[in-house]
Amino acid sequence: MFKLIKSNLINTILVTTFLVAACNGAGTSNDPFIATAVAQTVAAQNAASQATDTPAPTQTQATQTPVQFIPTLTPLVPPASPTRPISNSGGACASASLSSETVPDGTIYKPGQVFTKTWQITNTSTCVWNTGYKIVFWSGDVLGGAYVYDLPQATGPGATIPIALVLTAPLTEGTYKSEWMLQTPDGTEFGVGSYSAPFYAKIVVSTAEAPEYSVTSVVYDVVRTPATGCPTNTTYTVYATFTTNGPLEFSYLWTQSDGNSQDGKGTIKMTAAGSKTVSREWKLHLGASPNDNRWMAVTVTSPVYMEFPRAGFSYNCQ
Repeated sequence: MFKLIKSNLINTILVTTFLVAACNGAGTSNDPFIATAVAQTVAAQNAASQATDTPAPTQTQATQTPVQFIPTLTPLVPPASPTRPISNSGGACASASLSSETVPDGTIYKPGQVFTKTWQITNTSTCVWNTGYKIVFWSGDVLGGAYVYDLPQATGPGATIPIALVLTAPLTEGTYKSEWMLQTPDGTEFGVGSYSAPFYAKIVVSTAEAPEYSVTSVVYDVVRTPATGCPTNTTYTVYATFTTNGPLEFSYLWTQSDGNSQDGKGTIKMTAAGSKTVSREWKLHLGASPNDNRWMAVTVTSPVYMEFPRAGFSYNCQ
């Protein structure tokens, strides 16, 4: 296209030149105007030539640093809560019982006081628990402890292992409960007893300078000697276990259904929260009247009067 423009310009110049020459021959004196026109025509020709002959510069695109977008990953399905089986789904290995424990329920501590809770756990399974088993926090208040502990030692079937955790009383007054479970190496969590219940610590935090300690419970155990049969003499022994929530000295009295309370008085001094067991016997001779309503019981008489349920038993020999 540029070549066509160039050719047209040249032809225009030639025609103009011949016309000018003809005009000069006619005696018309317009030399300055003609010169100017010719000069402008030549300039236009040169500009067109340069525009045609000079290649257009190559367009350089600016280098752009790519923007990195970090996508927010949204799960297609919301994550489910951790599966926490509370059964023997882990097999025969997930079976235990609680033999005894320290730090009775309701023990009173000062805010921030450190204490050690110990559970005596018996392996009632057919497996050896190795140190791959865990002690895991279940619910409640962790009481300043960790959430997971390794079982401290291997424990065979029928053996009992002490599980002791160092815990800390919260800084705020109140009642707190910390529940724990065992965990097999394959992740099955289990507790103690037939219901696989968590074992726990339950404490009270108080800022009082002299907390009102008390007897918190009495548990009975009745033992018959001999266990069966109708010998000449049958002895029933009732064991009463008192539990206190702190250091306490208290007095108690035995009573029984026949009205006999002779030699039934006693005093117990506890230097710390804990349990103490006392006992009382009732002997029956062969031929005593059968009775399903015999009972014995203890009553706390001081410093605060407290009655507790009775321990009943049956004698049916004649």
